[in-house]
Amino acid sequence: MADGMKITVLTLFPEIIKGFFESSIMAKAVTKGLIEYELIDFREFTTDKHRTCDDYPYGGGAGMVLKAEPIARALDSLNLEGARVLFPSPSGPLFTQKKAREFAAEEHIVLLCGRYEGVDQRIIDEYIDDEVSIGDYVISSGEIASLVLIDGVYRLLDGVISSDSLEEESFEGGILEYPHYTRPEIFRDEGVPEVLLSGHHENIRKWRLRKGLEKTKRNRPDLLALRNFSDEVQEILKDLELADDKEG
Repeated sequence: MADGMKITVLTLFPEIIKGFFESSIMAKAVTKGLIEYELIDFREFTTDKHRTCDDYPYGGGAGMVLKAEPIARALDSLNLEGARVLFPSPSGPLFTQKKAREFAAEEHIVLLCGRYEGVDQRIIDEYIDDEVSIGDYVISSGEIASLVLIDGVYRLLDGVISSDSLEEESFEGGILEYPHYTRPEIFRDEGVPEVLLSGHHENIRKWRLRKGLEKTKRNRPDLLALRNFSDEVQEILKDLELADDKEG
């Protein structure tokens, strides 16, 4: 695609993936030609009458391992020139917003959905460019993990979501996003913060920045150690520290 991204997913359960591409914002991106997708059921590349895709692990142990042959045949059937092949796996580095932007710059990404105990290592060694973890936990469905990666990436493409919305999201500036409010103005006796009703754009900006920093300090203090912030942000952080000391 000249002006979009192609996403290819290799999976034993294409029906799990298909609905995502046919719904909501993704469906609009596909209709506009910003996304082209291809679903490959690698069970179709088996050669035995039982269409076997997994087998017992060498060396023993619980569970089953996805076989190399059908996956290799499926990958060999694709044009992988210029493609980036991803394997969602708890063994990979964590998926971050920075990594999402890196993947969003690719013209073609290919995702291999794991199952059971994993994939024969020889597939990873020969074909996979990046193993990527969506978090420090284990799930049974590589399809779900692949959808997390896809959703984190495609929304960053030009024309999918407005750039204004992306700029203020969590992690974009190194802090979490500020709280949001909408109508009604009063809900269960709780009102909207008055600054948001003031129409004073600079005061609203400062309030949002402070609230975003409060949330980051409370929920993800590790993020605050990763960046060199502006003088304004550093002043707010000092003020928050002083407030904590007084409460303590």
